[in-house]
Amino acid sequence: MVTEQEVETVGRTLVDPQQPLQARFRALFTLRGLGGPEAIAWISRTFGDDSALLKHELAYCLGQMQDSRAIPVLVDVLRDTRQEPMVRHEAGEALGAIGNPEVLELLKQYSTDPVIEVAETCQLAVRRLEWLQQHSGEPVAQGPYLSVDPAPPAEERDVGRLREVLLDEARPLFDRYRAMFALRDAGGLRCGSALFRHEIGYVLGQLQHEAAVPQLAAALARTAESPMVRHECAEALGAIARPACLAALRAHAADAERVVRESCEVALDMYEYETGPAFQYADGLEQLRPARP
Repeated sequence: MVTEQEVETVGRTLVDPQQPLQARFRALFTLRGLGGPEAIAWISRTFGDDSALLKHELAYCLGQMQDSRAIPVLVDVLRDTRQEPMVRHEAGEALGAIGNPEVLELLKQYSTDPVIEVAETCQLAVRRLEWLQQHSGEPVAQGPYLSVDPAPPAEERDVGRLREVLLDEARPLFDRYRAMFALRDAGGLRCGSALFRHEIGYVLGQLQHEAAVPQLAAALARTAESPMVRHECAEALGAIARPACLAALRAHAADAERVVRESCEVALDMYEYETGPAFQYADGLEQLRPARP
């Protein structure tokens, strides 16, 4: 049994900006595992931090906890245009993950947000809540990754058909996500030809969802896999830019395959861009200009 004092100690580590970011992440995921109102309160207090990456993870964890007591702070974060887009996006996704229909109208409102990442995330969350309402009383299938996903996996099991849906940009994003999660659960990076697996890795990177990280990291780690596939998985991990991605990329930065290690080098740079303040990744012209005093 964890005491209130122990929860407080962990919470104080999370909210302390003087602590190393790694220690704060460990504290956050400890609180996520503990759950309850005190854990939610400590996590909620940390949204005033200046680390967009940390705040993104705060919202993610609140969504995965699926506790309706987290709704008020997530609504505040979604509404707060001073928060970074990646933080507001994750708050919208977390509201969808909690699954409480009371936020449906709010999510519909923000489905037309001028920030496209926020708008698309809220559209997905609306579709998820509507899907849950349509399937009320039915158990939600649990995939092998034990995560609450923004869309349920598609019922389709034919890998070829799932691939068509995933790659079809004319399809609703909700349908593409359902295909993605079905492919993930079916081991999409173990199916078909190397060319197909390479293409799946590329699209998973485009969609930039953390739920694909375990499969991408596992494919990168398989030395028997085609270098073409491993390189694409490395670049996808760089685009997704979550802490688990960083560990996988560093582990293969000295890989025996040149294309893999060079892809990891590029991906680590992409990771730095995705989690940093730079306006754009292609900043070659900016590097030529003298630094402002």
